[in-house]
Amino acid sequence: MTAPMLLICANKKRTWNLYSIVDDKVFDLQLSVPNKRYCGSSFGWLIAVEKNFAITLINPFLRVKGQRKNENSIIRLPPMRLHPNGNSYKRRWSRQCDHYVFKATMSADPILDAKDCIIVVTYVELCQMAFIRLGKDTTWTYIDTGVDKLGNLIQEVTHVEDKFYAVDHWNRLLSFGVAAQLNSDIELVACMPRRSGMVDKKYLVYSNEKELLMVIRYMAYDGGKRSTVGFLVYELNFDKCDWVAKNNLGDDVVLFVGDSSSVCVPASKSGCLSNCIYFIHDSDLYGYDIARYDNLDFGVYDVKSKSISQPCTPHARSLVEMTNYQPVWILPTLNL
Repeated sequence: MTAPMLLICANKKRTWNLYSIVDDKVFDLQLSVPNKRYCGSSFGWLIAVEKNFAITLINPFLRVKGQRKNENSIIRLPPMRLHPNGNSYKRRWSRQCDHYVFKATMSADPILDAKDCIIVVTYVELCQMAFIRLGKDTTWTYIDTGVDKLGNLIQEVTHVEDKFYAVDHWNRLLSFGVAAQLNSDIELVACMPRRSGMVDKKYLVYSNEKELLMVIRYMAYDGGKRSTVGFLVYELNFDKCDWVAKNNLGDDVVLFVGDSSSVCVPASKSGCLSNCIYFIHDSDLYGYDIARYDNLDFGVYDVKSKSISQPCTPHARSLVEMTNYQPVWILPTLNL
């Protein structure tokens, strides 16, 4: 299995470069997609929010610059509804629509497996969730997680077999099916106390061994600059509905985490460092996005030694420093 690569904007109109962390190589092709923030990346597709708050799916590998664009390279979904606070609210978010959806994911490839493709988003209204079934729904279904019951501030959503799992700010794991609309349709699967005094961000990863992992990234802030100080990894015991700490990912396991995508790949087939977590600078809930790249927060975390090497490679740092847009983990669908 190929390792995810970094999609990095070249600061030219609709021009992005593909960079291999493993080979420290920029591929000799330029991908043609809009210059903006992408809130998700699944199955080689990018997920973005438009000015009218519609969600768009774009496959950059079907839009290689200089070649004829494939008519299937873009899929437009209906607009999301906005909070009923009038035109001022709409004007505010229309200026930063890229950030209206915090994170998005898909259950299947929208072309190869369209009948099973469901798009789930976490959006800004207290980080709530909504989903739409491709080819079946004409509007979004909004999931009521119950602010006073099961909580809010959903940080991460992932698809596992016939369910979606989400984790919130308070380390509570929820599950729901595609028929979920009310909080009565949502199951509270597991809870885990938060570490007091620590700022964190969570990622859910479904591993190659069919394990559901929660990766918790701990961060420190100094003068507006953010730095990752460590990670903890937990595996869900489905039978006991409890989290179990993992001090070792395994000799053939490597994780990639970030806003755009969180995946597990075998180290032996990808060429990545085993028992490590590759992470990139992404959005958070504390107002420190990626405003300037003199504050890079990305690198490789070794789970065994609990050490961080920054940056991934000098070449990666120089490329990201030159861009004004958030880099994206993406699994290429081309033979490179």
